[in-house]
Amino acid sequence: MPVPPGWSVLTASARKWGGPPGVGLLVVRKGTRWESPWPTDERESGRTPGTLNLPAVVAAAASLRAVTADAAAQASRLSALVDRIRARVAAEVPDVEVVGDPERRLPHLVTFSCLYIDGEALLHALDRRGFAVSSGSSCTSSTLRPSHVLEAMGVLSHGNVRVSLHPGSTEADVERFLTELPGIVADLREQAGVTGL
Repeated sequence: MPVPPGWSVLTASARKWGGPPGVGLLVVRKGTRWESPWPTDERESGRTPGTLNLPAVVAAAASLRAVTADAAAQASRLSALVDRIRARVAAEVPDVEVVGDPERRLPHLVTFSCLYIDGEALLHALDRRGFAVSSGSSCTSSTLRPSHVLEAMGVLSHGNVRVSLHPGSTEADVERFLTELPGIVADLREQAGVTGL
């Protein structure tokens, strides 16, 4: 897989590509000064802290191969769905800001922020309709604090929704989301006493 020039260390979690949880990947470029934070022993020149879970490592490698083989087709399909979300949300939901560059972006991810809405209320309302979405940036998704990443980008950090499509996401899923979202947003704004938008 291509990596950016000048890299020193790469990390990944196998569950992100459909592999088993608990398996990670650490690649240290040759010539990079690095010291293992784990206790050392005689295995692998002191680079690993004990015996590896070999079946899980093999499963992680196999799933990475499968995902890589299908990556271009999935990226193209999901990118078209994200384009649809970006365009329709901007056109059909008043006072919304779609975040990020329309071209230079991940193919499966879209973020938008809705004015006059509490992000947690929006997430709960979407969850009740069967939509599993997140709020903020991925590095703050487990907290209630506004995303420092979004704030640094100069975009709204409240009323924020991050939609991450997966290989099983369908056009019908996206269409249902786009059909229901404007009403959900309008209902939440009405509950908050914000009308006439």
